[in-house]
Amino acid sequence: MLVSEVMLQQTQAPRVAPAFERFAARFPTAAACAAAPAGEVVRAWAGLGYNRRALALHAAAAAVVERHGGAVPGDLDALLALPGVGPYTARAVLVFAFARDLGLVDTNAGRFLARAAAGRPLARREAQDVADGLVPPGEGWAWGQAVFDLGALVCVRRAPRCGDCPVRAHCAWAAAGYPEPDPVAGSAGISGGQSRFAGSDRQGRGRLVAALRAGPVPVEAVAGACGWPDDPDRAERVAAALVADGLAVRTGETLTLP
Repeated sequence: MLVSEVMLQQTQAPRVAPAFERFAARFPTAAACAAAPAGEVVRAWAGLGYNRRALALHAAAAAVVERHGGAVPGDLDALLALPGVGPYTARAVLVFAFARDLGLVDTNAGRFLARAAAGRPLARREAQDVADGLVPPGEGWAWGQAVFDLGALVCVRRAPRCGDCPVRAHCAWAAAGYPEPDPVAGSAGISGGQSRFAGSDRQGRGRLVAALRAGPVPVEAVAGACGWPDDPDRAERVAAALVADGLAVRTGETLTLP
């Protein structure tokens, strides 16, 4: 569960599903992940993007082995102490792996909370308190799934399907007559738009990491691997950032995965 939640942090489920199956087959336990070189974990992360998550997951696996005997802990503070695990991921693990009665605040759930539960934007701490208070006792797992589905399929960002909503009669925004602005604007958990990917440094980083997955990359080939054969200075900057992030190692005139 921890692996899938880290994968889902910034990647949509259809891309995560096949990648998770491959990853779990390669690293079936935290001990297997921790024992592998970090570069092998990065290699197994292919197709998911935001490759620093792979390094964080490798570090989290090592912490799970060292601190918890190889079993993912069922304690919020212990989960939050793991590398790469934030408040949402920790609570998602507790809800879906341990069936705890906790509310979850992500983009889909955040729309439900702002519109239906409150009828106004919510600050993060307030949104979490509201989410926790709505969970029926003993139904944390089912409630979490239901809220996610509602947000993904009905309470969508643009043109919400209010006529099909099963909780419309209890929706605070509907009861107020759907006043503008939409309560999701500025509310906790609602993700904003990402910066343009095409032509960005992120795209060059991804291309270079993909090349490194296939094998060592000579320094003189870095610009081409980034997709910028005519901009070696930019490629060198990106390569240096990968080394600083721990996603690449420079030995002499060659880059490799860690």
